[in-house]
Amino acid sequence: MSESAADGRRTGLPLLEPSPGGPAERIGGRLAGLHPVLAFLLSAIAIWVLVVGVSILLGLLVTEVLVPIDAVQDADEWLPDELAAERTSFWNDVSYVVSTASGGYVLPGILIVLTAICAWLRHWLVAGFMIIALALGSATYRVTSIVVPRERPEVERLEKLDPDASYPSGHTAASLAVYVGLALLATYLVRNHVARIAIWIVALAIPPIVALSRIYRGMHHPLDALGGIIVGVLALFVIALGAARITRAVVNAREARA
Repeated sequence: MSESAADGRRTGLPLLEPSPGGPAERIGGRLAGLHPVLAFLLSAIAIWVLVVGVSILLGLLVTEVLVPIDAVQDADEWLPDELAAERTSFWNDVSYVVSTASGGYVLPGILIVLTAICAWLRHWLVAGFMIIALALGSATYRVTSIVVPRERPEVERLEKLDPDASYPSGHTAASLAVYVGLALLATYLVRNHVARIAIWIVALAIPPIVALSRIYRGMHHPLDALGGIIVGVLALFVIALGAARITRAVVNAREARA
């Protein structure tokens, strides 16, 4: 049976397969009575709730414990102040392009194209993996910024966004979830070793560059950018990957029963 014909039952990606006897396989076995789509959504939401709790606790650690320490606050304000003082029209434009590539319409556009390709090839779980990584990663940022408000840096801001939504950096989280997620998938699709290395270098370089551009534009402090990286990692490797593996375990269990 060809790979494309078999998919829907097999992703062809070991990344999305549950480890034998692991948590995903055990949970998937208990959810085997559910339709895989419902199992995917329920598991993603359940894991997301836990991740949101962790993100909020980290935000409270930053705002209530670390930032009140004068030395930490001074260090966290230093980089936004320095970058704002050195702004030029050229770097303003560069930071705008980088910010746009990590949010706005670009990342949803990438996922729309990816989803269309996956639908054509019947790689439904791959599409769900990437969509959940971005959607619930963004939701984690939004809920955290509401529950843990933090004022943005006291510099001229180059964008008009909520002034008390500094923690964490949503653009940084989204860029990590999408671009590193694409690199993970490419690892199993691209056979050339040099090409794989190049893909990973680019994917791992994008989030720090995005973080720096957001700090340059006066939208976040360094601790906010670090929080965004943590949210992106959790969204990709805990929420999306966990839900995908649980869903594969559900499909496996249903096939075994059939």
